[in-house]
Amino acid sequence: MRMPPHRSDPDTQPGTDWHAQELLLMREVMKLVGRSLAPAFVLREMLHLMSELLGLNRGRMVLADEAVPGAERTASVRHAYGLTAEEAARGVFRWGEGITGRVLASGLPAIVQDVDAEPLFLFRTVARAQLPPQTVAFIALPIEVNGATVGVLGCHRIRSRQRHLNDDLALLRILATLAGQLLQLEQLVAEERRQLAARNEALEHALDVGSARYGLIGRSPALLQALGELERVSQSQATVLLLGESGTGKELFARAVHLASGRRDQPFIKVNCSAIPDTLFESELFGYERGAFTGASTARAGWFEQANSGTIFLDEIGELPLAMQSKLLRTLQEGTLVRLGGTREIRIDVRLVAATNRDLAREVQAGGFRQDLYYRLNVIPIRLPSLRERREDVRALALHFVSRANQAHQRNVNLAPDALARLEAHDWPGNIRELGNLIERLVLLADHTLVTAAALERFMPEALKDARPAPASAPIPPALPAAAGLVRDYQSATSHDAQTLQDALTRHQGNQSRAAQSLGLTLRQFSYRLRKAGLR
Repeated sequence: MRMPPHRSDPDTQPGTDWHAQELLLMREVMKLVGRSLAPAFVLREMLHLMSELLGLNRGRMVLADEAVPGAERTASVRHAYGLTAEEAARGVFRWGEGITGRVLASGLPAIVQDVDAEPLFLFRTVARAQLPPQTVAFIALPIEVNGATVGVLGCHRIRSRQRHLNDDLALLRILATLAGQLLQLEQLVAEERRQLAARNEALEHALDVGSARYGLIGRSPALLQALGELERVSQSQATVLLLGESGTGKELFARAVHLASGRRDQPFIKVNCSAIPDTLFESELFGYERGAFTGASTARAGWFEQANSGTIFLDEIGELPLAMQSKLLRTLQEGTLVRLGGTREIRIDVRLVAATNRDLAREVQAGGFRQDLYYRLNVIPIRLPSLRERREDVRALALHFVSRANQAHQRNVNLAPDALARLEAHDWPGNIRELGNLIERLVLLADHTLVTAAALERFMPEALKDARPAPASAPIPPALPAAAGLVRDYQSATSHDAQTLQDALTRHQGNQSRAAQSLGLTLRQFSYRLRKAGLR
């Protein structure tokens, strides 16, 4: 409900000390400013005090609305005292419209001695019947911010009052100036917030771009260069060949190619060529029809068909048998495939991302890889950096793996600064995969929640520790049996020459599994070294 317009009019109180009332008003307003810089709260209370202490009733702050291109500028009642919600909602004025609109347009104050005698007075907010029967005056002063008029401070007063109109006008000038300063402060704070929000957004974007884009952790120049190349070609349909050492994150890069492309909502199929037996390659990649072989009771779509409209990632493509290489080449060139045991060509739309840690150019020269397929794959080669080429990322990766392992195993292990420095000093021949495995082992087996560099040493495989010359007087410790270590030592691809491999095979009558075990290798590692040595 709207208060009666003259409910506490000081004119009804004989002998009013107007100077004391003005001081009280200013003191209370400044208290409000000191308590809160929110203009809405201070301005509303200012209008309240104007009415209660000085009899300046139905006070309102008319502030400019947000500019709309092509539309007339308007201003609306934002803060009021003595007006109902419906009356305040009607208080919308165009620039130059009525008394309020003229003050907005000219920036000059306006004093209406008698609202009934002024044709420009619109009675838009309060109807004449709702005003006191006496002669009512209206005062409107501009509110300025940075020299521009942004609003109007207006109020009604009974003209026949004991207080001089000039005194009211002088005080209202002060209050209008204070209102402009509060609004200016609000604009400055809002602008600061916008700038901070934009800066935070930019920083978050920079962190996303530089530190964890597509789940790839790191900010090193080598990593960002590879990511930049990836994003530049992501929208094309060209085949991408990911090169680099084992454990550098080829699968994550392949998925990043998919996510950055227009196929992101379509299937992403990953195939590890080294894990498929030679006899099953064709049926796995291209599918088979019913009755194609014993046990084929139903037809099955291969990986290429399942990846239709999406992306297929062929990891370790260097392991693909020569017989399958020609069929893969035909599928890539023609965009069709024929299932095993079938006669019908099936059209597919698949983007290929391939990866290998082998030197395919050398394999082509040795006759182990088709030259035409190599050229078909080598359209967009992207080399992934090894971890020793991006040492500045080791710390972020290690902390990421620690956090993930802690969550997975309900542990609370942390790395001390010297332990992180120790990890950064390693070359990591097994790259990110090896670092992640070591961190998981450390989280599971650590005796204390804080792992120092000294405590870290026992988790580091011997082959990974820095080569440090032993003192001349220090005895050489005896070699431990293979089973004594926590993990199998990492061995480089050139760790065994051809003669060593051949001797191991001879000792175990050609049994590759036992020969590999005797040399501390997995069967896959042993087979790979045999191929590199030309023994297979």
